[in-house]
Amino acid sequence: MNTQTRTSSVVKTTCSTLVSLEDGYGGFGYGGVMSRTLVIKLTAGAEEPERANQAFTVAATAVAAGATVSLWLTGEAVWFAVPGRAETFELPHAAPLADLLTAVLEGGQLTVCTQCAKRRDLNDADLHPGTRIAGAPAFTEEILTDNTQAIVY
Repeated sequence: MNTQTRTSSVVKTTCSTLVSLEDGYGGFGYGGVMSRTLVIKLTAGAEEPERANQAFTVAATAVAAGATVSLWLTGEAVWFAVPGRAETFELPHAAPLADLLTAVLEGGQLTVCTQCAKRRDLNDADLHPGTRIAGAPAFTEEILTDNTQAIVY
């Protein structure tokens, strides 16, 4: 299975799960393909499960909607970029974080804060393939780009 087919499959499965979790509220209302960029910054890890899961849910949903997605992990959230960590995260009535992470990795960009990674002795080899480590200049450049919406969780 090629990467695009696999990404599409993961995103469709993830979004089907998300829609079923909407419990009859009519889906997400994005009404088709998006052409904008969404930059999401997650500042909480497993210690704040609802906030963490919301950021990943919005990121995966935006990928499924066709948006260009950049998910930044800072503070304790950087641990989600380490293989195996998302699989241990559980939140009742929420899509599995590992599935949401896969959708973002395959359809968007995952970035770990440089300083946050250094404080935790993490480097590229410790992270999921395709994850980048970048700092405030890259984040600032992304959020100041035209047609970009930034959200911080």
